[in-house]
Amino acid sequence: MVDDNASLRDDMLTQQLIKRGISDERVLQAMRDVPRHLFVPGHHRSMAYEDMPLPIGYEQTISQPLMVAMMTEALQLQGHERVLEIGTGSGYQAAILSRLAAVVFSVERIAELAAQARITLAMMGIMNVHVLVGDGSLGLPEHGPYDAIIVTAASPKIPPALAEQLAPAGRLVIPVGDRHNQTLVRRTATNNGPQIEPLGGCRFVPLIGQQGWVSGERAQEDVL
Repeated sequence: MVDDNASLRDDMLTQQLIKRGISDERVLQAMRDVPRHLFVPGHHRSMAYEDMPLPIGYEQTISQPLMVAMMTEALQLQGHERVLEIGTGSGYQAAILSRLAAVVFSVERIAELAAQARITLAMMGIMNVHVLVGDGSLGLPEHGPYDAIIVTAASPKIPPALAEQLAPAGRLVIPVGDRHNQTLVRRTATNNGPQIEPLGGCRFVPLIGQQGWVSGERAQEDVL
């Protein structure tokens, strides 16, 4: 069957990703292979390969393709890893990760989004992603530790629970800041303590949970 969107994905890679510095060939191949339009609601599907986030319902979004690629590349996956994703949303990021890691656990607080993501992932034959409903700010300790953790919602600080669930040398990529502007950071667990690297400015929906945003207030006053 001819994939009418393949050329749109090729253009997305060339114009939106490669020209802006995405160079990991495995990440680029995953972005080429996964049909983003299947994760976008029907009324926005014609815009699936444009350079922007799109609404998916419940005041949530599917991230801009460049941001998905940047966050994925920052995880430095080699293929053997156990990955935790916080914020399943549409399931698109999880689908990308499924091609780059051994197993992916994804936590979503909105049960309806989790259910739809499971349907889409199953339709694509993706078997190494497990979607669970819960408070993502607390992680998923029963399946850890994780070689990589990716958080697709913004937190006022790095949730301690997530930092504790990183394996030695594990990487955590998360947007940190206030509700309107954040910095994407990578936290790497090292023998000399955590290494924090800023990766650039970003803007995400808030991480709601016990160690994220609680009742509209900051869970913690410090940033990192």
